[in-house]
Amino acid sequence: YKSVLKDPLSTFSIDVDAASYSNVRRMIQNGQKPPTDAVRIEEMINYFDYNYSQPKNDDPFSINYELASCPWNNQNKILHIGLQGKKLNVKEAPASNLVFLIDVSGSMSSSNKLPLLKKSFSLLVNQMRKKDKVAIVVYAGSSGLVLPSTSGAEKKKILKALKKLHSGGSTAGAAGLKLAYNVAEENFIKGGNNRIILATDGDFNVGQSSDSDLEKLIVSKRNKGIFMSVMGFGTGNYKDSKMEIIADKGNGNYAYIDNLMEAKKVFINEFSSTLFTIAKDVKIQIEFNPNLVKEYRLIGYENRLLKNRDFSNDKKDAGELGAGHTVTALYEIVPVGVKSEQDLKYQKKIKVKTGFSTELATVKFRYKKPNASKSKLMIKTIKDKAVSFDNTSDNFKFSTAVAGFGMLLKNSDYSGTLSYKEVLKIAKSGKSADEKGYRSEFIRLVDLARHL
Repeated sequence: YKSVLKDPLSTFSIDVDAASYSNVRRMIQNGQKPPTDAVRIEEMINYFDYNYSQPKNDDPFSINYELASCPWNNQNKILHIGLQGKKLNVKEAPASNLVFLIDVSGSMSSSNKLPLLKKSFSLLVNQMRKKDKVAIVVYAGSSGLVLPSTSGAEKKKILKALKKLHSGGSTAGAAGLKLAYNVAEENFIKGGNNRIILATDGDFNVGQSSDSDLEKLIVSKRNKGIFMSVMGFGTGNYKDSKMEIIADKGNGNYAYIDNLMEAKKVFINEFSSTLFTIAKDVKIQIEFNPNLVKEYRLIGYENRLLKNRDFSNDKKDAGELGAGHTVTALYEIVPVGVKSEQDLKYQKKIKVKTGFSTELATVKFRYKKPNASKSKLMIKTIKDKAVSFDNTSDNFKFSTAVAGFGMLLKNSDYSGTLSYKEVLKIAKSGKSADEKGYRSEFIRLVDLARHL
């Protein structure tokens, strides 16, 4: 918890990665409790879509919030903030220049790696339009161009090249990455979606280059408009943290594909949000009102925290928002008047007068358009109007259930009265329509986890 008198500002970068949830799901379904560092609560929350209103003006996203009592500590409140990216008509979306950078090293031979990867990328190829282009670069002991940049109209040719891939050799990713960037630059589409999609089991050996050299390369190409997304496959030597860093530095998203249903979610159901960035370097800064808020904690986003001064610094990188994507963040708030462990002897009598008696907080957002270097500021005031937890939206209930599940998996000190049984109850109450069945699957997962 942060004290509002000492730390009134909370600043962080948005995160639309969802890899942690599918990785955790795989472990639980295999009968093992995930290690705590594999559980990134913000990625679990943002794996799911939420029903927020579409933006009504020229801004690329709408801002939504709710305030309610906290289900695991009834003295506290939960502040739920949701962003909704503008949906895109895929037919009218800019042309894509894609380069598939595929790991075909010996470690990729098992059925949940290269064979699943080929089936997954075939789903993406079948979504491509005539104006789109795709090239395939592979790397193992040596790297090579398997397919030069080819029109999306030639699906048979692209699928044939994918089908022919086989694994063998040691991993040396740096040469493959440089070749992929060269191919992307040669076929660059001005105003289009220029992107490398790296697919690997995470054993990304950079060969002669250091990790810092790799990051510099990714950042320099990002600044030229070539983004990078990462798709993780398989188990064993899977380097989750390295994959997350590569995607973050490359202004892309990071997904973990453990089965064909997950591939369908990433490449078909979320096609536009996976591939088309509508806002980059999206930062959030909240100022809490010390008249009403005593302490607060951001649930998750540990890897996304920014220094307060970085909020206005347009050179500081932050997260990207894809078309139609939702981003959700939760704060647990200790209201003024509630006793806590951080109570100070000399500040008990201090009364703060700000003149804003009905405002709980002010939220500021900064974002850049995909090709811009200067950010735009959006401001939203949050009123101190809390409702009971039972009267919140399905968005609020379900996101809180996912956060609670993550806290239990991490053995969080802040889980209060929370139990798996309580998480199940909350998740069921917020399940809503659930057309694609992701929320129902979550409920089954929680039920399985409590028996491990």
